[in-house]
Amino acid sequence: MAKAAPTKVLEVCRVAPRLEGTASAAASETSLPLTFFDMLWLRFPPVERLFFYEFPNPPSSFFHSLLPKLKHSLSLTLHHFFPLAGNIIWPPHSPKPFIHCVSGDGVSLTVAESNADFNVLSSSDYSETQESILLVPHLTVSDEKASLMTLQITLFPNSGFSVGITAHHAAMDGKSSTLFLKAWAYICSELDESSSCSSLPENLIPLFDRSVVKEPSGAAEVFSNHWLKEGGPNNRSLMLWDMKKTDQVKRIRGTFQLVPSNIQKLKQIAESKLNKKVHVSTFSVTCAYVLDCLVKSEQTKQDKLLFAFTADCRSRLNSPIPPTYFGSCVGAVKAVAETKSLLGNDGFIAALEAISDGLKRFEDEGLGEAERWISDMVSLMETHRFCSTAGSPRFEVYGIDFGWGRPKKVDIVSIGETGAFSLSESKNGNHNGGIEIGLVLNSPEMEAFSALFHEGLSSSS
Repeated sequence: MAKAAPTKVLEVCRVAPRLEGTASAAASETSLPLTFFDMLWLRFPPVERLFFYEFPNPPSSFFHSLLPKLKHSLSLTLHHFFPLAGNIIWPPHSPKPFIHCVSGDGVSLTVAESNADFNVLSSSDYSETQESILLVPHLTVSDEKASLMTLQITLFPNSGFSVGITAHHAAMDGKSSTLFLKAWAYICSELDESSSCSSLPENLIPLFDRSVVKEPSGAAEVFSNHWLKEGGPNNRSLMLWDMKKTDQVKRIRGTFQLVPSNIQKLKQIAESKLNKKVHVSTFSVTCAYVLDCLVKSEQTKQDKLLFAFTADCRSRLNSPIPPTYFGSCVGAVKAVAETKSLLGNDGFIAALEAISDGLKRFEDEGLGEAERWISDMVSLMETHRFCSTAGSPRFEVYGIDFGWGRPKKVDIVSIGETGAFSLSESKNGNHNGGIEIGLVLNSPEMEAFSALFHEGLSSSS
């Protein structure tokens, strides 16, 4: 396996929340409770996202103009998102872990320089996974505490730069981490030499008030007891699950596109073949098509497949909460399908029916079955081929512009560890209606998946 191009770390610093003209905007000490939504993800691997931006200027321009602006705007943004500078802790006297912030806390920021080929990494072609891994930072996690977020800015001399973010899933879901990035980009793009923007429009101001989340009775206690018993008894460790693949087969990162005409055709096929009234959405046909191609490309050996995905619960609660609520607020949806059905000629329909059934159960149950989310998932993962999603087209990640243009490419690097496939809107514009799919497989499986993916679209057109 070829070695990844060297990435040289130039600086590691901590950026603290601050207002313009003040030393620090953080309180001397403050705590923020974790809801049952947060507790669900306490030991799950973090989400790693990577944004590539073109910047065909000499390194001097990066170091004297771009980097200082990114750092300064980050500090101003953290004033609004100050809990992100803290850590999750679980002291012996506390029944649940919580977020703890003290004066002087900050977010770790790594500045690096890479000799990798920027155009290859930021294209829609295939690339080796080791290259991207070097561009995202690691969370600082121990038994006693876990950081919430860490960032990395990497320069590709005379070509571009990347912004890597690693986020603890118990501190924020995808919608929240995207809100932070949009706020950072807004403040950065508004900065100029004569003024310093530290305010945010209403739609980018986070809400940290945990009282707006009305928890189902007993769910948080069930989740905390589950984590205490795992490796326990009374295991308060905050170490995260290691889901890295153990095989040494060369792994490839690929990007696939569904254009609006593809999606419309998949919907028409679904509506013509389904024997029952099922709501056919862009999300459901996209995931069903990916699962159909994935199971066939790898010739899944397990008898059943468990497809897990999240549903945003902000609007699903009895008392809906604002979209700017910051934290984790997603529920776990489970879809189970027979492998032999997915391997058949109508694997797409079998996957779609499983997804639709899973969504219906989730909608019918509401939060009434929330306390079983972890136990059911862990139990099924032991016997089923497990697959999940990361990201969402609704996050509109390709609109995040720090002042130097829209991203050329957005990747979710952590799918290489979790085995999920990523979803985002098409980079051709969020009004285009297309979907971008990211996937990490070994070389033979990627080749087979690509053939099935493109042949299926050709035959359905």
